[in-house]
Amino acid sequence: MSFVQSDIAPTGGVARFVRREAGVLLAGAFLLVVSAAAIRPDLLTGYDPIAANPLAAQLPPGGAHWFGTDHLGRDVFSRVLHGARYSLLIGASAIGIAMVVGSLLGLLSGLARGLVDEAITRFLDVVSAFPDLLLALVLISFTGPGTVNLIFALGVASVPRFARVVRSQTFIIAESGYVEQARTFGLPRFTLVTRHILPHAIAQVPILATIGLGTAIIGSAGLSFLGMGPQAPTPEWGAMLSEGRNYLRNAWWIGAWPGVAITLTVIAVSVIGRRWQRAFEGRRAP
Repeated sequence: MSFVQSDIAPTGGVARFVRREAGVLLAGAFLLVVSAAAIRPDLLTGYDPIAANPLAAQLPPGGAHWFGTDHLGRDVFSRVLHGARYSLLIGASAIGIAMVVGSLLGLLSGLARGLVDEAITRFLDVVSAFPDLLLALVLISFTGPGTVNLIFALGVASVPRFARVVRSQTFIIAESGYVEQARTFGLPRFTLVTRHILPHAIAQVPILATIGLGTAIIGSAGLSFLGMGPQAPTPEWGAMLSEGRNYLRNAWWIGAWPGVAITLTVIAVSVIGRRWQRAFEGRRAP
C-alpha cells in the first residue's frame, strides 16, 4: 500500500498545483505563443502581412483566412501575428529604459541625499504630475511620431514608478545593520554599494517591470491608434485598430482581432506579474 500511495501522492500534488495556478499557467502558455509569434511569425503563417490583394478585400473569417482579410485584402491573422513583434518590442523597450534610468536615479537619490536627492525628487514630482499617456503624447508632439520616439516617450513617462521604489529601498538598506557593519570593516564605497545595497534595492524592480509591461503595451497601442507610433503599412496592433474602426459595420474582424490580442496579452502579463508580486510579498512577510 505504501508503494501505491507514494506513486499517487506526487500526481495528486501536481493536480492540486494545476488547479490552484490554472490562471497563471494559461497566461504563461499564451505569452509563449505570443513570444513565438513575435520571434518567428513566418512559422505560424505563410501570408505576407503587407501584401495587398484587392480581389480578396474584406473577406470574413474562414478556412483560407482564419481572421478574415482587411480593406486592402491583407490577411488579418498574419498581421496580428507580425504585430506582436512591434507591440512587445515597444512595450519591453520602454519598460527597459524606465527600469534602468529609474533605478539609477533612485539609487543616486537614496545615496547622495541633500541637494541631489531634493533635485531628483522634484524632477520625479514634475514627471508624475502628468498621466503617463498624456506625458508621452506631449513628448511625441515635440519629437514627432515613430517607433523610436514612441519608445522614448513611454520610457520617460514610466521612470518615476521605478525611481521612487528604488529610492525608498535604498534609504532603508543604507541604514540597516549589516551595511553599517560592512562600513566598519572598511569596504570601499563602490563595493559596498554594488554588493550590499544595489541587489536589495532593486529586488522589486523585475516585478514592477512585469506589471508595467502591460501598461506600456496599452500605452503604445493607444498612441499608435492616434497615429503617433509605427506608420502604415506596419502591422502594429494599435495602428490596426485605427484602420479597422472605419469598417466595424461591414468588416468587424479587421479591428476586433487586434483588440483581442491586446486585451489577452495585457491580461496574461498582469496575471503573471501579480502572482510574482504575491510570492515576493509572502517571502518577505514576517
